[in-house]
Amino acid sequence: MSIACTRMGRVAASLAQAAAPETPSSDDMLIRRIAQGDQLAMRTLFGRHRVPLYRWLLRLVGDEALAEDLLSEVFLDVWRQAAAFEARSSVSTWLLAIARHKALSARRRRTDAELDEKIASSVADPADDPEVVLQKKTRATALRHSLARLSPEHGEVIDLVYFHGKSVKEVAEIVGIAAATVKTRMFYARKRLAELVAAS
Repeated sequence: MSIACTRMGRVAASLAQAAAPETPSSDDMLIRRIAQGDQLAMRTLFGRHRVPLYRWLLRLVGDEALAEDLLSEVFLDVWRQAAAFEARSSVSTWLLAIARHKALSARRRRTDAELDEKIASSVADPADDPEVVLQKKTRATALRHSLARLSPEHGEVIDLVYFHGKSVKEVAEIVGIAAATVKTRMFYARKRLAELVAAS
């Protein structure tokens, strides 16, 4: 009898959880509130996604001031187009796609749009001993230089998958290519990256 009650309790709890409304802080809820002109929701979404979007833009355009300008443009578009968001992908995927479009447009307008090798730098763990720190720094430098030498197509796929944690399907949506093409680019990008790191 107690086993049956426990099972019924679990079923009731899972049904209640499934029927519960979205939390007011979810990205989808924020977008719906932004579509209704809610400025607090806009500030919340901006605070949540500002840093990763800025870093993504900075990797694409290689210019801090331009990345900041593009970030403002991305969120201006979000403010204007929130009602058009159809939730076919996650909000973060939608934001990255808008940011990518803005960055590519800006790069086409610029004649000196080369990626800066300093952008992909990483910080060594201060808890490690000096030898480990030096090894990590050397490896990070080699990796950073190797990433910068990848083609833009391969570099952006690696960036989205490893730095932004996006799936193949999400990368395909952001970049506007087939999932099979994303897999092919990932294969060749990893192969090329391994060659470049081994050679350095």
